[in-house]
Amino acid sequence: MQCDRAWVEINLEALTHNVRQLKQWLAPKTDLMAVVKADAYGHGAIAVARTALAAGATWLGVATVSEGIQLRRAGIEAPILILGATHTPDQIRAIAYWRLDPTLCTPQQAQTFSETLASLDRHLPVHLKIDTGMSRLGMPWQEAVKFVQAVQDLPHLRIASVYSHLATADDPDPTILYQQHQRFEVAIAQVRAANLPLPRLHLANSAATLADRSLHYDMVRVGLATYGLYPAPHLRSVLPLRPVMQVKARITQVKHIQPGTGVSYGHRFVADRPMDIATVGIGYADGVPRNLSNRMTALLRGQPVAQLGSVTMDQLMLDMTSIDQPQVGEIVTLLGRDGAQAITADDWAELLGTISWEILCGFKHRLPRVAVGQPQTSREASILRI
Repeated sequence: MQCDRAWVEINLEALTHNVRQLKQWLAPKTDLMAVVKADAYGHGAIAVARTALAAGATWLGVATVSEGIQLRRAGIEAPILILGATHTPDQIRAIAYWRLDPTLCTPQQAQTFSETLASLDRHLPVHLKIDTGMSRLGMPWQEAVKFVQAVQDLPHLRIASVYSHLATADDPDPTILYQQHQRFEVAIAQVRAANLPLPRLHLANSAATLADRSLHYDMVRVGLATYGLYPAPHLRSVLPLRPVMQVKARITQVKHIQPGTGVSYGHRFVADRPMDIATVGIGYADGVPRNLSNRMTALLRGQPVAQLGSVTMDQLMLDMTSIDQPQVGEIVTLLGRDGAQAITADDWAELLGTISWEILCGFKHRLPRVAVGQPQTSREASILRI
C-alpha cells in the first residue's frame, strides 16, 4: 500500500532494540512490562505488543478492559495488567472471561470482585495498588496491611502483586522519589511482618527504571522508553534508545508567492519577499497541534523547512524557498530523521510547553500506521496498516 497523503511509520526494529537494551539493564530476575495502553502510545498496540514480547518483555500493561480484550482477540497470551480501576460486574465478568489481571485500589472494590466471581465460580489473580504519594489510585500506604489482609480474606481472589506508582521519577531532584520509595519499603515491611503474601512487587516506571536499579524490584513498567524517548534530559545517557515513530506526509501543491501575500487562515504569516511554498497533506485533525502554527519546522531532502501560517484541519504550508524545485509527491518528515537532521516529539513538546507522551498519543487513526525496519512477521506489517 502506498500512502497518498500522510502516515505514521513505526520502526519495529528500533522497538526490538529498545526492549533488548532495557532487558540488559535490568537484573536477571526482573521482568519487563511493556506498557501498551492508549494503542501503545499511538504506535499500534497489537504489533507493538507482539514485537516487545518477542524481544524479551514478559508482561503487558493497559489502561482499560477493552484494551486488554483487543490484545487477547489478536491471540496474545502474555499476562496483561489493567492499570486503571474497574468496578462493575460487567467489567469483572469480562476480565475473568478474557483472563486479564485487574488492579484493586480499595477493599470495597475487592469485595465487588469477590462477589461477582463467586457467581461465576471463578478465581482471579489481582494486583493491589498502594498510594505512596501520587494521590491518584490506590489505598494509602499506611493502610497497606489492612488492605492486603482484607483481600487475602476474600474468596475467589489471589494476590498476584502489590505495587505503587511514582509521581516525580523524572525530576533530577530525587527527594520525593525517595520519599515514595521509603514509604513503599515501610508498607512492604509491615505486610511481611504480618505474614501476608507478597508474591511480586513493582514500583518503577520508565524514569525510575533508568534512574536507579534499586527501584526495579520484581518487575518494571516501561512505557515511554520502550518507544525510544527519554522521560527527562538527564536520563538520556543511561541507555542508547531509538525513537520508534516517524510522521511523514506528501507535498500536494507547490506555488510561488509575491511579497505581501498572506498564507492560511487569518493571514498569520505574510510574505516579506518572493517565496516558494508547498502545501502538505496533514493537519490538526491528524494530530499536528494548531499551536505549532508559525513555530515548527519539517524536513525535506535532509534540510529544515519552516512551517508558514496557521496549521489547518487537513493541510499545512511550508517554506520551500531554499529547496531546488520541490515536487508534488515528495515526502516531508514532520517527526523523525532525514539525513543528518532530526525532529523529535521532545522538540514539539518543548515548543508547546507539554510532554512528549501527549505528542505521541495525539496522532489520529486516519493516519495509517506503516511498519518499517524488520517486523517480526508479515502479519505485524498488515496490522499496522489498519
